[in-house]
Amino acid sequence: MSIRRIIAWVAVFVCVALSALGFIVFVLGVLIELADGITQPFDEYISPVAQMSLAGLCLSAIMILLGFLLVGILLARQSRKYGAGYGEAYRLIQKMQFPQAIRLLERVLTSGKITPDLLMLLTSAYAYNGQLAKAQETADRAVQMFPGDAGAYMTLANGYRMQASYGEAAIALQTAAQLSPTQPIIWAELGFVQQLAGEHDSAIESFKLSALYSMPSMYAVRVNYYLSRYYQTIGDEKNAERATRRMVATAHGLQAWKSTLRALGGTAYGSLLHYEIEKIELTIAEEREKRDSA
Repeated sequence: MSIRRIIAWVAVFVCVALSALGFIVFVLGVLIELADGITQPFDEYISPVAQMSLAGLCLSAIMILLGFLLVGILLARQSRKYGAGYGEAYRLIQKMQFPQAIRLLERVLTSGKITPDLLMLLTSAYAYNGQLAKAQETADRAVQMFPGDAGAYMTLANGYRMQASYGEAAIALQTAAQLSPTQPIIWAELGFVQQLAGEHDSAIESFKLSALYSMPSMYAVRVNYYLSRYYQTIGDEKNAERATRRMVATAHGLQAWKSTLRALGGTAYGSLLHYEIEKIELTIAEEREKRDSA
């Protein structure tokens, strides 16, 4: 996350905190005024307590408006980054309407709005639609246009993975990790393809690096599944228990992969992912049963 984005989100949270403070001041002021009104008649002028209460209400309203403005700016920047049509194309892919998503993305790219994220989505759409040659062509285009962008190499890796070329996908993701070494998703994706390529020791190192950072549940559940198995194998009970707890806590993240499986039906990668998810679900169920009986 960039410094500007961090500052923007800090500003949003500050606005929320100040708006909450203003509302609390308003409520307290009203309660004090009501309590005073019980013992003595209301003054015809606004008391200092009432003024403070109204000032708190104004502060709360201003901060809420400012917070909405900042969130709007962040969303506008995100929309500009991804380009028009990105969200709609993503929804079409989720609905497995690949030809429609491809037409939409091609139209967006033709308009001149080209980003690594759009190219990655188009690569996926081509691959899911069985157009592997076009998927590879789009992935290569991403690297040619954005050689210094980690997302471009993730696009290339996605193209290789859909063709079951896991070794080539791992090489592309290693380049992405060098360009952006603090991105846990890149390390997680690298570990996944290394696991598929049979590079199990390298995969564990990638998972360890990924686990150093906070990551979405859909990645955390798979990463901690492999780490828990590894630590159990070497007899490290403390780390095994920690990884197992994290795996169980993020079990809901498997739903995102299940949604992806619908689009991967009939592919080698889809079959392997389906088998892996089944093993993770079985492990989580056994762990929950063990804890319930304890």
